[in-house]
Amino acid sequence: MTEQMLVQIAMAAVGSLGFGLLFHVSGRRLVTLAFGGAASWGVYLLALQGYGARVPACFAASLATAALAEVLARLLKTPVLTLLVPMLVPLAPGGDLYYTTLALVRGDMPDFARYGELVLKEAGAISFGVIVVACVMQTANKVWALARERKE
Repeated sequence: MTEQMLVQIAMAAVGSLGFGLLFHVSGRRLVTLAFGGAASWGVYLLALQGYGARVPACFAASLATAALAEVLARLLKTPVLTLLVPMLVPLAPGGDLYYTTLALVRGDMPDFARYGELVLKEAGAISFGVIVVACVMQTANKVWALARERKE
C-alpha cells in the first residue's frame, strides 16, 4: 500500500466517525464505525487494483462492509443499520454525482449520460452487495432456527 492509500483509508475512518456522530452513535460503537469505514475503503482500494474498475470494486467493498456490519452488530448488540450506513459513507459516489450535475448544468449531455450511468452502476453495486449479505444472513438465521427446533 502506498502512502496515498493510507491517507485515504484514514480519511474514510474520519468520515465514518463524523457520520456516526451525526447519527448520535456513542461509546465504543464510534470506534467500530471508524474501523468499519477504514476497512470499507481499504477493501475498495484493493478491489480497484484487482478488478481495475470502480463498479466491481464498489460491489466487493459493500459485500465486505455489510458482512462486517452484521458480525459487529451481533457482537455489540446494536441494530445493523446503525453500523452499516456510516460504514458505507466512504463508498458513496459523491464525486461522480458532482460531475454528473456539473455536466447537466453546463449542457454537456454526453458527459451527463456517461457520469450518470456510472453513478447508477456504482450505487446499484453498493445496494446489491448489501442486499446479498442481508439475504444470506436471513437464510442462515432461518436455517439455524430450524436446526434448534429439531434438537428440542
